[in-house]
Amino acid sequence: MTRFSNAILLIGLIAAAPFAPVYAQEAAQPILEQSPLTIHSGEAEHVFTVELADDREEISTGMMFRTEMAPDAGMLFDLGEPRAVTFYMKNTLIPLDLLFVAPDGEILAIAENAEPLSLRLIDPGVAVKAVLEINGGQSAALAIQPGDRLDHPIFASASDG
Repeated sequence: MTRFSNAILLIGLIAAAPFAPVYAQEAAQPILEQSPLTIHSGEAEHVFTVELADDREEISTGMMFRTEMAPDAGMLFDLGEPRAVTFYMKNTLIPLDLLFVAPDGEILAIAENAEPLSLRLIDPGVAVKAVLEINGGQSAALAIQPGDRLDHPIFASASDG
């Protein structure tokens, strides 16, 4: 190959790199701090063990590169003060339900079965304090819906004033 051909090949590889899917990461993603969370839905209570993502890096990485999640597990993103958010599924390999939550623990919106690897923005249309990610389809299977409540230490309880 000539120098010119090599240069064209190299430019083509560099240009294509951002569009190549990423299915693995260089180092294993650490398991975050875990705690129990209960979803109160009608007369039912659903108990999960959630990982708490509460700093910028943890929130940015989320469930990326995970290949499975236990049925009673999830990831809770504590955003601090309520704010507008958008999520996407880049490098997320499993379908997820995203539950968008108010400061008092009320579920405001649910995005069901978010598509793995999608760059489509998921926007609840309201400011939220937290987002809970659980396995895709689990909200419907457990009849979880907006208006239900999450019980976890990051949420203000009715007795907090």
